[in-house]
Amino acid sequence: MSQKKGKHYDAEFKLSVTLEVLREELTLSQIASKHGVSPRVLSNWKKEFLENAFMAFSKNKLAKEQKKEIQDLEAEKEDLYKQIGKLSAELSWAEKKIKSFKLD
Repeated sequence: MSQKKGKHYDAEFKLSVTLEVLREELTLSQIASKHGVSPRVLSNWKKEFLENAFMAFSKNKLAKEQKKEIQDLEAEKEDLYKQIGKLSAELSWAEKKIKSFKLD
């Protein structure tokens, strides 16, 4: 199976072109032609930008939420490492017991 190969644009390029689209000084087709990007792609970038614009004004809240999520994941990771250690010790103990019961 082959993967679709398309152009990948960096965030700075997307932002500058999206802001140009929002200014509406040129038509979508003109901007698309100017930058070599499909009008459909520009429409998607504009839609995504407008849907997520609120994040520019809620940085602190988002940062706190991300920090909390990271802390929760770290705690979960620590718990899983403890469980792995305990299970490894139990497995090692069981293997030793099995070997001690073998009669050669």
